[in-house]
Amino acid sequence: MCSILVAAGLAGAGVARASTAVIHFQTTQTKDDQVVTIQLFDQDAPLTVENFKKLAAKKFYNGLSVHRIVPETLVQIGDPLSRKNDRSKTGTGGPGYTLPAEIRRKHLRGAVAMAALPPVLNPSRLSNGSQFYMVLRPQPDLDKDYTVFGQVTGGLDFLDSISRRGRDTNDYPLESVTIRSIEIK
Repeated sequence: MCSILVAAGLAGAGVARASTAVIHFQTTQTKDDQVVTIQLFDQDAPLTVENFKKLAAKKFYNGLSVHRIVPETLVQIGDPLSRKNDRSKTGTGGPGYTLPAEIRRKHLRGAVAMAALPPVLNPSRLSNGSQFYMVLRPQPDLDKDYTVFGQVTGGLDFLDSISRRGRDTNDYPLESVTIRSIEIK
């Protein structure tokens, strides 16, 4: 299971807000949570970060599974269809809306970005409303098409280990890694 704890704070009047997400992952192989910390880019992707916080506050992510892993490349999560045992549609779900592109950051190791349909099918580069991925190696080919809204600042080794686990032909992990809860402070 996995829980995400998002703590947001204001530094003071006239100072930009800084946000941090602390994600607690638990898998079927571990008893203790594994922690991944993410700095959220409130200024560079304000709509995306606010949407992430809104979904977290509504507990939208609770019970969702990591639904895509590519070894040493990325870990993807956020599809509400991953709550069901039917893997045939997992990867196609969302909250029922898309987000405008806020493309300002590069896909460096540890970047956290919104998933979207490929640019050929999505020329407006609209982001999925809930699915996001964490990049485990630089992905410069994605820089001009996907919104990066955060950066992993701790726990990349754990994400690397998730990416190397067994997967099916659709990159769905064979071992369950699931969000248990999300708390926003």
